[in-house]
Amino acid sequence: MSSQLRVSVYCSSSPSISQELIDLAYELGKGIGERGWDLVWGGGSISMMGAVARGARDHGGKTIGVIPSKLLNHEFEDRDATEMFIVKDMRERKGKLEELADAFIALPGGIGTLEEFFEIWVGRYLKFHNKPIVVCDSIGAYLPLQAALDHLTKLNLMKSGQSELISWTTTVSDALNALESH
Repeated sequence: MSSQLRVSVYCSSSPSISQELIDLAYELGKGIGERGWDLVWGGGSISMMGAVARGARDHGGKTIGVIPSKLLNHEFEDRDATEMFIVKDMRERKGKLEELADAFIALPGGIGTLEEFFEIWVGRYLKFHNKPIVVCDSIGAYLPLQAALDHLTKLNLMKSGQSELISWTTTVSDALNALESH
């Protein structure tokens, strides 16, 4: 991966999550910045979204946000972003994140995070892109999801090779190393 890598991070904007997850997001942003990479993210300043951006900026990374106009006040636009794209809706946001990023990391999150994660995963499987996708789950939030995916594979509902397109990690260093080794 190039030194100018742009990493898109999918994560929660929920204001009522644990400090452990806020710290995880900050640590990921820090690792992105320390490696000389830039962050591409949903443009929010709260919760994990804000923490990942602060971590990247505090450690030399540029932060490139993409936020729908309707969410400017809901997710509290990060006014310290290096660059901010204001888009029409969520579909445009996801497309712009994919366009700007060279790689993707999903942290624990809710349905928005999962929607972005699954869409980018399907796009890779269908060869719309060949960008690495990593899940960094230090708290086991996605263990039931992994079990469900294994179950779908056993039922032959998931195709051969789909699971291998994702790197599942539990630490920030492993997640960042997985991007580097792609």
